[in-house]
Amino acid sequence: MVEKSGKMPCRVRETYLVWLATVVFSSCACAFAARPVVLDPCETTTKPVEPKTAKSSTVDKACELVCQGKFDAAAQLIAKSGSAEQSGGRFLTELAQIAREYKDISQRRQSAREAAYKEQLAEIEKFRKGVDANSVKDANDANDVDPNDPNSMSLVLSVVTKAREFADETQRKQLFADEFVKQTIQKAIDRAAAFEAEGKWLEAYTNCYYWLEEIDSNNEAYSDYAEKLLEKAQIAASFEDSPCETSKERYEGVQRDMFERAIYALSVNYVSMIDYREMATKGINRCKLLAEVMAIPSAFSQNSQKEEEHRPSRDDEKTGGSKTASFSPPDKQKLMAWSAALAAVEDEMAETVTGFNRAKFIEVFDRVLTLNNTIVQLPEQILIAQFAEAALSALDPYTVMVWPKQVQDFEKMMTNEFTGIGIEISRRQGLLTVASLLPDTPAYNSGLDAGDVIEKVDGLETKDMTLICAVHKITGPKGTDVSLTIKRPGEEKTKDITLTRDKITVPTIRGWQRAESGDWRYMIDEANKIGCLRLTSFSGESSEDMEKVLLDLEAEGLEGLILDLRFNTGGLLDSAVAVTDKFLDDGLIVKTQPGPGFGKWPSYSTAHKSKTHPNYPLVVLINSGSASASEIVAGALADKAHNRAILVGTRTHGKGSVQGITHYPGGGAQLKYTMAYYHLPSGQRVESQEAIKKLGRTDWGVGPNVEVEIRSDELKDMIDVQRDNDVLVQAGRNPPAADRPELKKHTIEETLTSDPQLAVGLLIVKTELIKAQTSAVAKQN
Repeated sequence: MVEKSGKMPCRVRETYLVWLATVVFSSCACAFAARPVVLDPCETTTKPVEPKTAKSSTVDKACELVCQGKFDAAAQLIAKSGSAEQSGGRFLTELAQIAREYKDISQRRQSAREAAYKEQLAEIEKFRKGVDANSVKDANDANDVDPNDPNSMSLVLSVVTKAREFADETQRKQLFADEFVKQTIQKAIDRAAAFEAEGKWLEAYTNCYYWLEEIDSNNEAYSDYAEKLLEKAQIAASFEDSPCETSKERYEGVQRDMFERAIYALSVNYVSMIDYREMATKGINRCKLLAEVMAIPSAFSQNSQKEEEHRPSRDDEKTGGSKTASFSPPDKQKLMAWSAALAAVEDEMAETVTGFNRAKFIEVFDRVLTLNNTIVQLPEQILIAQFAEAALSALDPYTVMVWPKQVQDFEKMMTNEFTGIGIEISRRQGLLTVASLLPDTPAYNSGLDAGDVIEKVDGLETKDMTLICAVHKITGPKGTDVSLTIKRPGEEKTKDITLTRDKITVPTIRGWQRAESGDWRYMIDEANKIGCLRLTSFSGESSEDMEKVLLDLEAEGLEGLILDLRFNTGGLLDSAVAVTDKFLDDGLIVKTQPGPGFGKWPSYSTAHKSKTHPNYPLVVLINSGSASASEIVAGALADKAHNRAILVGTRTHGKGSVQGITHYPGGGAQLKYTMAYYHLPSGQRVESQEAIKKLGRTDWGVGPNVEVEIRSDELKDMIDVQRDNDVLVQAGRNPPAADRPELKKHTIEETLTSDPQLAVGLLIVKTELIKAQTSAVAKQN
């Protein structure tokens, strides 16, 4: 999340699902002040008014239990009160139905988990008996598994990973006591070492250590080694050319003075005291890794790997897509001399027991550059960028240099605006595919459509392009043309489509399903008038766009709302405050606490009574992808100072800080830096995941009131269904969307079945409506 204030143009978002184009890629609170419910005059004469009796008290207690996620306890309480129907308790009957629906959800999920576990055990047994890896999907053949085949190893590890996830505690112990599983894990460790010796760091990660981390997420040795592999792969990729740019073009404009000015800016503005020694150590360690990477010249061509072959990783963007290297590494003698010189610098640092300040850090940085120029002559711009990235990582993950060539993409992320053609793209089965169109864009008004495979961009084949590279090729200045060669499913011939680029603004407000017109459907429960609004990021337009949707829903009789902040990784602080303010009429929303320094005081953002929306029940969906601004909104609405919302899902990411941007580095470069920590209305700070993990705790970010974890198979189903519901195709295309199975829209029932968090959130909103109704009835009495 970036603060937007003063002269600082700090409009940025840290995105988890990266909308990279315009081509866009794709407590209990139960203490809500009850909204008065006006009963129809006829209804009051035909239905008995329920007095505030022990039965009403049971309703209140049952509601409170549901809002705490204690559905079983609520069901037991209702059962003890006797037959709801016999006692005439309409509200108890409705609550009993909610409890039964939750039980059905739980039983369905449990049955699916048990079946999935048995399925994975069966797959492990096939591998144990030497069945070919391909038979995991089709068990008709029985060829031997090649233990040296990385694809076979990845498949075995993936099956073990799934089995672990689906197992209970007893089953997990049995699983990892299995001799075949233990041998598989050891083979993966050995195979990774062999990959590394050949300079195939990315393969060592994707085929081995990605899975080992998944199998044992608490194993620090696995996570540290995986991080090192990715770091080496990134270093190698920095020297390689891609279809979109050469390594020289990538680092064009990088200068040492930019980084030195950035360090000065940090000394004045950073949120906490800076450990310059640790920064210098991190920078030198990166240089030592550079030497290790350079010592394997063949790694530059070997380290490339097609993006569709990668396992999901937060670092795919850093390492994917390079194909050739225009740089020839120095000989080993020079590398050895450079490593020895770097070690001497480290020794000198160790002798400086006290007083390692900013000046000493700059001195070390300059020494490293001088040693490079006199010994190995690595491209200085790449070396500066690598040293800077490593040094700044000692502060936090969010303080980074934005070099001149990166500014354009950075500002796209800040503004949510692009000049392109208006499509979402993804890799499907290794093919660059149009995932969806955006309404009223060049793509929507052309012959392009969802499901089309983009084979070429301006004549350049896309088979080796990463998504990022494809975005660079497809986007461009407004008014210019781009030619796409596409192949439509079911058609043999390709065709060329030329589109004229235009300004594209990516909306951040979505509903549960997109209609053929391109409009979103927000009402997910028509009978109870419950809406569902997804907020994908916090841009400058988010608050205004959300206001329009809420007013339209309220005009339709909105009685309850689900605000979905899952996978929303943040954006503008001002936007987060404005969104929160819609649901609060008074009090503190967030306090931002800057670092020590003259003239630095906390800032307070408070709610305003004007334009506050009705106090209808509100559920906020969160998960580990909810970060930064999302944590402010969720945390403030659920804070005990307001008790305005109930949080459903899993713990948020745990960012806990506000970033600013300064142009002080000069030359077109920028510095994004952490300028403040933020505190929720009751005073507690939203703790960062990195800091809390070091303490051996797990209470980072914002925790849910009702925890609903989702397994990987459920997550895949949820994303697949949502992707289908999000797709926009050309209006009037022949054949129509209804006859195209790949563009199927899912019903509300199918959507809820695929998304347990949304389903439970809906049950809680219904419970809150019952509570509001009982309160209204009690007031009438």
